[in-house]
Amino acid sequence: MNEARNQDTGLLFLRVSGAVFLLCVHGLPKLLNYGEQLKLIEDPFHLGGQVTLLLAIFAEVLCPLLIIAGVLVRLACVPILAVLVIALLVVHPEWTLLEGQFGWLLLIIFTSILIAGPGRLVVVQRFA
Repeated sequence: MNEARNQDTGLLFLRVSGAVFLLCVHGLPKLLNYGEQLKLIEDPFHLGGQVTLLLAIFAEVLCPLLIIAGVLVRLACVPILAVLVIALLVVHPEWTLLEGQFGWLLLIIFTSILIAGPGRLVVVQRFA
C-alpha cells in the first residue's frame, strides 16, 4: 500500500513539475506574446507561421494543463514529444548535447510519463 502511494506521489510530482515547467518557460510566453512569437517561430514544415505557432501553443499550453489535471495524460504527451523531437532534430540539429540539454530533459520527462501513465492521483480517473 505504501509503495503504491509513493509511486503515485512520484508520478504526480513528475507530471506536474514537468508540465508546469514547460507551460511557464515555453507555453505561456508564446500565448501571451503571440505577435512577437509569430515573428520568431521557425516553420520547418512550411505550414505557415500562424499554424506552426498554434500547434506549438496547443502542445505547450493545453497539453501541459491536461497532464497537470491527469486527464488524457498519455495522449497529451504525444504532441509535446513531437514538438520536442522536431525542435531537437529538425529545427536545431546543430545543437550540441549541452545546448539542447533542456529539450532532452523534457523529452526524458514526458517519455517517462507516456510510458508510466499518470498514476492514481488524477482529477478524473476514468479519463486518465
